[in-house]
Amino acid sequence: MKTPMSKKLIIAEKPSVAADIARALGGFVRHDDYFESDDYVLSSAIGHLLELACPEEYEVKRGKWSFAHLPVIPPHFALQPIAKTEPRLKLLVRLIKRKDVVSLVNACDAGREGELIFNYINQHATNGKPVERLWLQSMTPQAIRDGFFRLRTGAEMHGLGDAAVCRSESDWLVGINGTRAMTAFNSKTGGFHLTTVGRVQTPTLALMVEREDRIRKFIPRAYWELEGVFACVEGCYRGKWFDEKFKGKDDDEHARADRLWDETRATLLQQKCAGQDGTVSEESKASTQLSPLLFDLTSLQREANGRFGFSAKATLGLAQALYEKHKILTYPRTDSRALPEDYRQTVVSTLSMLTGEGVGKGHDEAALARYAPFAEQILARQWVVPNKRIFNNAKISDHFAIIPTLQAPKHLSEPEMKLYDMVVKRFLAVFYPAAEYLITTRITRVDGEPFKTEGKVLVNPGWLAVYGREGQDGDEGNLVAVQAEESVNSQEMVLSAHHTRPPARYSEATLLSAMEGAGKAMDDEDLRAAMAGRGLGTPATRAQIIENLLAEQYLHREGRELLPTAKAFSLMTLLNGLGIAELTAPELTGEWEWKLARMERGELSRSEFMQEIAAMTQRIVDRAKSYDSDTIPGDFGELSTPCPKCGGLIKETYKKFQCQACEFGLWKIVAGRQFEAAEIEDLLTRRRVGPLSGFRNKMGRPFNAIIQLNAENAPEFDFGQGADGSGDEVDFSASEALGACPKCGARIFEHGMSYVCEKSQGAAKSCDFRSGKVILQQPVEADQMQKLLSSGRTDLLRNFVSARTRRKFSAFLVRGADGKVGFEFEKREPKAPAKKTRAATTGDIAVKDSSVPPGAATTKGRSKKATS
Repeated sequence: MKTPMSKKLIIAEKPSVAADIARALGGFVRHDDYFESDDYVLSSAIGHLLELACPEEYEVKRGKWSFAHLPVIPPHFALQPIAKTEPRLKLLVRLIKRKDVVSLVNACDAGREGELIFNYINQHATNGKPVERLWLQSMTPQAIRDGFFRLRTGAEMHGLGDAAVCRSESDWLVGINGTRAMTAFNSKTGGFHLTTVGRVQTPTLALMVEREDRIRKFIPRAYWELEGVFACVEGCYRGKWFDEKFKGKDDDEHARADRLWDETRATLLQQKCAGQDGTVSEESKASTQLSPLLFDLTSLQREANGRFGFSAKATLGLAQALYEKHKILTYPRTDSRALPEDYRQTVVSTLSMLTGEGVGKGHDEAALARYAPFAEQILARQWVVPNKRIFNNAKISDHFAIIPTLQAPKHLSEPEMKLYDMVVKRFLAVFYPAAEYLITTRITRVDGEPFKTEGKVLVNPGWLAVYGREGQDGDEGNLVAVQAEESVNSQEMVLSAHHTRPPARYSEATLLSAMEGAGKAMDDEDLRAAMAGRGLGTPATRAQIIENLLAEQYLHREGRELLPTAKAFSLMTLLNGLGIAELTAPELTGEWEWKLARMERGELSRSEFMQEIAAMTQRIVDRAKSYDSDTIPGDFGELSTPCPKCGGLIKETYKKFQCQACEFGLWKIVAGRQFEAAEIEDLLTRRRVGPLSGFRNKMGRPFNAIIQLNAENAPEFDFGQGADGSGDEVDFSASEALGACPKCGARIFEHGMSYVCEKSQGAAKSCDFRSGKVILQQPVEADQMQKLLSSGRTDLLRNFVSARTRRKFSAFLVRGADGKVGFEFEKREPKAPAKKTRAATTGDIAVKDSSVPPGAATTKGRSKKATS
């Protein structure tokens, strides 16, 4: 029972949230870093104020990176203040211990992490006073006031608190012991090689290494496609040959009904059908497409990365600012894509705000003017109805989907406005009817061979209207009509050659999807269920996991692609060789999540869980202790080229290519790049290899170089320094000229890392033409340089990487009038406006000829100097 002078201490997670609570409840006076009213004292943490540490009596000060002191499994954990926020921690402890404070309100963010932040502060302060829990989904004043009417008891949060602490301590044990054990292993042969591992970080990296390994081992296969151009009374249309007996991909992921794997058969089909008449059959059917679900954090990060190139970390920061600072989005760190079933009236109120009604002055009128027509239509037609796809308590965990709040937007930065616009449009679209299409499939038979043409026209935009698609847009072409019983003629049969492509590298968007979906293929039903909707990490932590992998040099960003480094491949080889599958497979996270969920429900004790973690930690260290670097099993082989020193056999090991008869050896990783066995064979045979790309300097910047063996058989970089004419005379007599110099007409040769004019070398040089063999990470092969010299332009090269933005781009290399090499960029012709024509057997609705590309790639005259 509260005495006249007794007060509750409210502890929020961040100062901005404390200020919001003070405004919502009212009656507070500010005192430096806390507020006080007649009933409450209010302050906040600044995120995490304490971190786990090994107790002083169990920590090793020197030699902690050696196996002698592993594993580290303390019987209990100490809490260590984080130095930069320690003054705030001291303030909170002082407030907790005030005599007039009789109880506490945990107002940290609703979820495991917020529970952990508060519990650590409470534990550090040795508080014995009662605790209540404020659980907020939105930061609007009304939501805050409502939350204080529904405070949860401390007993209700006991399971969540235990799960939060267990997750934190388990991550510490696996991370500290795994990292120290792998670092100790990799440092055995000298030096200090920090090798970090983690429960979520390492399985995520394993996904990327497995994908990159598939890309590297991919062998393209040739296939052919046959496309017919058919003439009818109304004009021409295209159709692609397909195999009507095609049953599916089976074991061949590249199999398609319209792919021919035999060139001879493809040519015979072309000859068979050319110039022949054909018959036409056609079928049209209606199709609908529902709007996407509301955003959770991962889907928001994924779309923002795909549309705007925002990193996952940047998107989380923007969403957090829209929630905390601007109060215009609900809580963003959510894995739910549905709303509570009692939220319909709140949705109606939010739609009323989006119409601009009663929002007051200072809001973004232009933004609301864009949303108002759609919000008004939803309200007028009463489309906010019970719908399990939108309102579903069973699909909500701690938090519901990200939607706009009752606050109108104002003073947003451009990136904030882009993200807010995404959320609002998704929110509006979900209440609209499905988009309706008419899909037409036309089969043209020529001498018994089928050719398919597909058309698709938007009949009713439904939710697409929110995104500006009121009718047929530029992608919707027209399919010319064919009369009943009309015969068409095969005017042309175009046979095109293609090659299968390897899987695409991960971007942040696709990696977030992979992390979210990790574990779907698990055999164990309970683990698969535990991973469902969770995956690797949480929506709140995935962005930081990616940033950590980049910071530890396990990944590099190249444009929007993420590339695993040699260090990543080396770690996977080590962990797989040691047989520590729990650190590379998502099953560990699945098992933890399953058990932590049981703990939250009170079905598993904290001590049981931590005993299992300690046993697993012991096993990880024991496995690392039982091997030496040259005994790590892996996919290693022998080289066919003998040792340059003694002629002995050279074998590949975990770290080196090592001669078995003498001390000669070559490290597998140099300057962040891992050598392939074939490259080492080339180096030993010709005593030089390259130019090779993918090296990284100490600043993390990529560079290219030739590797050569010196007189002592030691490898060294050759950057082609002589190619600028500063070195000795170069003898080109044994080399083949690639063409005439565009500056002086003399001959061009390969030399070092460049293509140079023969008159650019030696003391009597009279020309300065030089072009790199690798330009912005795009190799320029000799045949492309020959084309450049002879015709003035290379083929379209697709893998340049901008030095400024790190993004990939495609361009032609062109020869300028002054003889310099520059870029000419790909240009797509604007799409011609669609003509209205009558569609066959579908009334007046036109359908798309999907086989016709929207525009052929051409070039524009503007060129830019190429940099080598």
